[in-house]
Amino acid sequence: MYRRYIKRPMDFALALLAIIVFCWLFALVAILVRIKLGSPILFKQPRPGKDEKIFNMYKFRTMTDARDENGELLPDEMRLTRFGKILRKTSLDELPEAFCILKGDMSIVGPRPLLVQYLPRYNERQRRRHEVRPGLTGLAQINGRNAISWEEKFDWDVKYVDSITLWGDVKIIAMTVWKAFVKEEGISAEGEATMGEFMGSEKELVSK
Repeated sequence: MYRRYIKRPMDFALALLAIIVFCWLFALVAILVRIKLGSPILFKQPRPGKDEKIFNMYKFRTMTDARDENGELLPDEMRLTRFGKILRKTSLDELPEAFCILKGDMSIVGPRPLLVQYLPRYNERQRRRHEVRPGLTGLAQINGRNAISWEEKFDWDVKYVDSITLWGDVKIIAMTVWKAFVKEEGISAEGEATMGEFMGSEKELVSK
């Protein structure tokens, strides 16, 4: 009942409330991004959502556009500034995704929306993460975030798909706040600015 009739209206109401109550925070972060990182303020990228439908996801920018002598963008770890790291640690860069929730492309809780090029790399079980709307946070984010393997992330995602409840979502939101603002765990994988690229699991790779 919660999954079918309550989750989406609750997402909409909470996202709208957050935008109204924290409009000052949206504005403050936007101004700081403009001052410290320049334009554009927002990072826009297509991501697959529910049923693998592509939508545009928005975040506050956290990296510079620094390039090498050939005009190629430098690696993420070289473009991620101290200010950008703070935004990521506190998840403030995710604030614009509230508008994606209003639109219906995302949910507050669900598997994180990943890159479009990963779609043909999932095996059948991993692809089940797209049976629900992607979320701001999920089971993978409170159980290691970027410090666990891709396979572990997808296992948590599928576990969430199979066990969506109101109480479960409340616990995930509470744990996300705790880990983001108190413990600051799993911000990045070892040796990476965030998480290395998913190239596919060794077993059961399928073509889309």
